[in-house]
Amino acid sequence: MIRLPDASGALRPHEPRSEPALPTPQGSPPTSRIVFSAAHVVADPFADTTPDGPAAVDWDATLAFRRHLWSHGLGVAEAMDTAQRGMGLDWAGAAELIRRSGAEARSVGGRVACGVGTDQLHAPPGLEGVLTLDAVRKAYEEQLAVVEETGSQAILMASRALAATARGPEDYAELYGHLLRQATEPVILHWLGPMFDPALRGYWGSEDLDRATHTFLDIIAAHPDKVDGVKVSLLDAEREVALRRRLPEGVRCYTGDDFHYPELIAGDDQGFSHALLGIFDPLGPVAADAVRTLDTGDVAGFRARLDPTVPLSRHLFQAPTRFYKTGVVFLAWLAGHQAHFTMVGGLQSARSLPHLARAYELADGLGLFPDPGLAESRMRQLLATYGVEA
Repeated sequence: MIRLPDASGALRPHEPRSEPALPTPQGSPPTSRIVFSAAHVVADPFADTTPDGPAAVDWDATLAFRRHLWSHGLGVAEAMDTAQRGMGLDWAGAAELIRRSGAEARSVGGRVACGVGTDQLHAPPGLEGVLTLDAVRKAYEEQLAVVEETGSQAILMASRALAATARGPEDYAELYGHLLRQATEPVILHWLGPMFDPALRGYWGSEDLDRATHTFLDIIAAHPDKVDGVKVSLLDAEREVALRRRLPEGVRCYTGDDFHYPELIAGDDQGFSHALLGIFDPLGPVAADAVRTLDTGDVAGFRARLDPTVPLSRHLFQAPTRFYKTGVVFLAWLAGHQAHFTMVGGLQSARSLPHLARAYELADGLGLFPDPGLAESRMRQLLATYGVEA
């Protein structure tokens, strides 16, 4: 038995599981849905750096985690916000991650798609308007070239610089049209909502989501042969379904909704969403197993496997949502995928002890830890650091 703290400081008892409830790796990917896990990076705990210094990554542990995901048949969505793009991982680190992950994917036959953004651009706070659309375009082009050189699929991420610079929907249409025309292969367009990044408020030229959706769909309709799919991260299931039904034939919807993913992946009689999710970092084996159940046509079995994971996901992604990465890395440490709970930029401090304790409790209840005893021991280590006698 271990005692876990709540927000009031009171300790509650929790009886850890004695056995995990994880499927064995299958290797081949699911067939009915394309499933990407947006993977985190493992920081180098021995690097002498600061929160605002360059990222220091433990490359061996980072790539080992990707091999773990590939072993279960999942695709890896690389250098996305889960990897702390714009929250500790700079462009130099992201570019190296893309190159290393692309090479590793080729060596093991894994699927990888990589984020393309503009985070090499810098402007003093409050002076983002000094950036130009031409500078934003060139930044996107530089990153797109790096991704395409690795042979990876490109994910055109939402850009803080573009959000600060664009004058309206026409600037988005012009810039994205330019990028899509020059892309070698069809890309995934990523719409990341302000709950994940407040700097992206008003993306696509309007804070009115109906108008923003109209612009987004117009861009896709003008270049359907260059858009493999769209990743929608708005945490609004009804809006995602409505958008999904309006996509041109052949353009996929990849859900990025970490609150409603079971129902969106299961779909309805008019379609379904594929998946590109940060929650599938800690849930990778369970997610792959659930979608394989869906491959057989067993929707009820799929929901029975995945629905119980939603409380954990909603806990990790609770507001302020952008700090969900802390819980993701915490669970990776408890699960034994890395030897420490240190994050790029010191982000391990972004969630409270009661939040982390509840994450442990929920994950343990789901049987997510390959070695429950190790997870319990590490949870006790963290509690002791905070002065809690568990």
